[in-house]
Amino acid sequence: MADFAVSEEKNRWLREKMEQLGVAEKDLEERFVHASGRGGQHVNKSSSCVYIKHLPTGIEVKCMESRSQSLNRFLARRLLLEKLEGAGGGKTKKEMAAEKLKRQKARRKRRGTAKYGTDAANEAEMGPESGEEASTGQDL
Repeated sequence: MADFAVSEEKNRWLREKMEQLGVAEKDLEERFVHASGRGGQHVNKSSSCVYIKHLPTGIEVKCMESRSQSLNRFLARRLLLEKLEGAGGGKTKKEMAAEKLKRQKARRKRRGTAKYGTDAANEAEMGPESGEEASTGQDL
């Protein structure tokens, strides 16, 4: 595998992760296409967008985050590994972030009910109790 325009540490991490998931370079079909969107003349002239397909699973990734083809090759492989990890039952970064947010909200709710009690929290949400009718000030 060629080194990409990132630090040696990131290149090493990518190699290890690919070995860990059993992804070989020969299993990848890589193409370079013109990127779309912002970037001006450079984007219109160069094929900096990277398209990678993992042949055994059929998972496809297209990356055009950077103007650099080498950096996009690294980012596309990283994204492909995240997708493969997600398909294999592992949790992706997005799933982990969503879980963390859910835990934080649950903890906040527990703390609120412990501090203010369940009655105070329910009254604020429910308004007047359902058994009582709100008075309009007029007699019928």
